[in-house]
This record gives sequence, structure tokens and C-alpha cells, in this order.
Amino acid sequence: MQHYTVATVALDHPDAVRLSDEVQAEYRKRFGHDDTTPLSPSYFAAPNGLFLVAYRDGAPVASGGWRAQDTTDDGYLGGDAEVKRMYVVPEARGRGLARRILGALEESARSAGRRRMVLETGDVLPEAVRLYQSSGYLPTTGFGFYRDHPDSRFFQKPL
Repeated sequence: MQHYTVATVALDHPDAVRLSDEVQAEYRKRFGHDDTTPLSPSYFAAPNGLFLVAYRDGAPVASGGWRAQDTTDDGYLGGDAEVKRMYVVPEARGRGLARRILGALEESARSAGRRRMVLETGDVLPEAVRLYQSSGYLPTTGFGFYRDHPDSRFFQKPL
């Protein structure tokens, strides 16, 4: 039986960078382009965010983070926590890692006083849509960088 651990890391940690590069390759394959949302390691630093990497026998196999958002013209509401860079390497899928990371992100955001988790995904990521829907996320109006993109799907969950 394989052992998984989850650790908090900075967005610019080598393991986070590696998994971010892999998720960008997945986006290029499925969407035809990278996710060009501006991101900075400071966005995911406590108390205004968190970035997690899951490891199997010391190798990074999954990631995800949240960053604080507040009321803006981009459609965010005060107290939002936005999920970013959720990813599981192909050979580790189907083992509950994404759900485990998502739950840890929700708990962290709740503890930080955030009131709602929000996220954007796409129609070409049906497994992501299923994960979020089965985790209690409901459709919401568009927000953020891709708020007007026709292939984007937006979800929210009260914390």
C-alpha cells in the first residue's frame, strides 16, 4: 500500500513549480492554451492563502491552493477564497487525493475567516466538474480572469 502525505509549500517551491508546469501542459492539451491568470507566491501565503502538495513515497503527485479575494469589479465577493492549480498526476488519479486536498483547502480558508470558496474550471475538464459538484459546489456567476470566457464554468460553496 502506498503512503500519501500532504505538505504546505510555497507556490515557487520546486515541487509546486513542477506540478504547475504539468497542469499547464494538461491545459494546453485540453484547452489549447495555458492558464494565464496572474499568480504570485505571495497570493498563497498565510493568512491569505495556502498551497498544498501531496506526496507519494516522497514524489509530488497532487497540488492545489487557495487565495483570498474580496469584492472587486471582477465579480468576487468579500470573504471569497479562490481555488487554483488543483492537479493530480495521471498515475495517482482515482485515489481521492483531489478530494483530500480540496477538503484541506476548505478547512484552511474557513479557519482564515473566508466565507465562500469559488473556482473556475472548464467544460473540457469533466472530471474536475464532477469532483466539485460531488463536493457540494454549485454553479455561480462568472468572476475573475476568465469571467467572460464561453468554455469556463464557475462554482461556489459557502464555508
